Parts: sequence; structure tokens; C-alpha cells
Amino acid sequence: MAASPPPPRLLAWETTRACNLACRHCRAEALPTPPPGELSPEEGRDLVDQLAAWVPAPGLILSGGEPLLRPDLLDLAAYGHAKGLRVLVSTNGLLVTAALARALKAAGVARVSLSLDHPEQADHDAFRGAPGAFEALRRAAAYLREAGLPFQINSTLTAANLGRAGALAAKARDLGALAHHVFLLVPVGRAAGLETPLTAEAYEAALLDLLRLEPEMGLEFKATCAPQYQRLASQAGRNVRGRGCLAGQGFLFLSSTGRAQGCGYLNLAAGELRRNSLRTIYEEAPLFRELRDRKHYRGRCGVCEYRSICGGCRARALAEGDHLGPEPLCPHQPGRERRPEP
Repeated sequence: MAASPPPPRLLAWETTRACNLACRHCRAEALPTPPPGELSPEEGRDLVDQLAAWVPAPGLILSGGEPLLRPDLLDLAAYGHAKGLRVLVSTNGLLVTAALARALKAAGVARVSLSLDHPEQADHDAFRGAPGAFEALRRAAAYLREAGLPFQINSTLTAANLGRAGALAAKARDLGALAHHVFLLVPVGRAAGLETPLTAEAYEAALLDLLRLEPEMGLEFKATCAPQYQRLASQAGRNVRGRGCLAGQGFLFLSSTGRAQGCGYLNLAAGELRRNSLRTIYEEAPLFRELRDRKHYRGRCGVCEYRSICGGCRARALAEGDHLGPEPLCPHQPGRERRPEP
């Protein structure tokens, strides 16, 4: 019998699909009000108990939608902290006040993430669908700094901001962020109709720019939903930290109604929390087992010499029709090694 996999390092729980924005790239296609059937406060605490029973316990990201719209958010954060979990909150920042920043800190939240997709106010507000979104984020950053609560800036690369990575990193630094996490767009939810798809070569060029910028950012940096960044780092002779796609193999996503997925973008159900324990789903679900066994990957990803550190984005592969198929935004041809200058 195969040995059980180690616990996931992180679980992202979509605490609610309700949101006060309608962002153009929202994978959740968030709603103005919560849909029926979301996990109750009691089910949320039971989820925390299940996470705390793992050794080591995964970190818990309270996300959404907009998690600050969930009435028991602070209670859940405090309960998770009391159980020994590292609790993080992912918010758009509109609801963050000075008092709420202090309350998040008092509840034991270790870090908050804020989303910034354009370094200029007008562009960010248009992308987020709300005048004042940029100013609200700036205020939220100031309140978090005053409360002594570390925060990171998340940015999603699209056709509209592909060449602004440097400016986004500079803005994150100016806001006082500890880290900058850059996401490569995954065409699911509203993002499926966001833009004319860019070529793999265009995204490769953007990732190479990030590789060049990273040593100068002055921030903790992570390329997310961009497993090919690991390949580029290796080709450039950089130390590779971790591995690429973590869906179902180090990372776990739980929808607001208890549906377990490899990540929020990989729209395939591995199980339901109301039917099985989280550990049973993570260790035994056929979907997660095949994601962890990369020798079953197909196409270029199946024969790639960087398969162990990259693996390709399984959600973008699914958008092309096969979650085990090749990553469509990777131009690398296995066996034809090339070393870009960093």
C-alpha cells in the first residue's frame, strides 16, 4: 500500500462567494450576496479542528469572494490561531478600517493579502469595477502598517498590465508590503472572457522580466500559477525553491460549500467535506493521486525534463480540455534546451 502523502502546506478556504466587487478576472464569479449552502460557523470550526489534527498543520488562508463579509470571520481566525494554525486573510481591502486591522491582528492573523492589478488608480479601479478601489487599497495598507500586521500584494498579469510588473513591484514596496506575489492569469470564471489570449511566448517574456527584476525588488517574491517560472530559474542557473504547480500536492482548495479541489482554478471536485474528512479526500481522492503522480502527465509536460520542478498549470491544461495535458502557456520544447540570460 502506498505511503500517505505529507499534509498540504496550505489550505485556501473560500469562506464565502459574496463580494463587494465584480472584478473582471474573478475565478469565483463572486456574487453580491452569499449563495445558499455555504459552510456554517460550526462547520468552519470543525474544518479548523481537522487541519489542526495534521502534523504539521497546514496554514489556513481565509479567502473569498470577500472574506470580511462573513460575519464570523474574526471568530474563525481567532479559533484557528488558538488551535496553532498560521492564519492568513485575503481581502480586496475595501472593508479594512483602522479598527478592523487591529482586530485582525488581535485575532492572531499572521498576514493579509491585498490585490493590486494596475499601478495607476484609473486602471486599477476600472479592472476592479469600482471607483475608489485603488484608494481603498492604499488606506487598507496604511491601516495594516499602523496595526503592525504584515501584508503582501497580489497582482494578476493580463494583456493590459503584462509590461507593468516592475511598476507593480515598486508600488507594492511603496505601500509597505512584505511580499509581492504575481499570478499568471488562469482563464476560468470571468477571466475566461477577459481578453484575447496572449501567446505562450508573450507570457514567457513577462516571466523572464520578472526573473531579471526579482533580485532588485527588495521584497519577498513569488510567481504563482506560473510553474514555468521554476524552469526559467533553473535554466538561468538560479536556485529553485520548491516546485511549480501545487494543486493537490501541497496545496488544497475548499469552496464555500465544502467542495475540495486541487486549487481554486482547477474546477474538478476531489470530494465533499460534508461527506468525507479533509484528510481522507486529500490522501485518497483519485484526482489528487493522479495529480501527484506526474508520470501520468500527457503531451509535452509528460516528457519534459523539468516535470519534477514545474509540472505545468493543471488548471490551464484543463481549460484546454485535459487536466493532465500540456501547459498551454509554456513554449518549451522538451529536449531542446535553451538558457535565457537572467
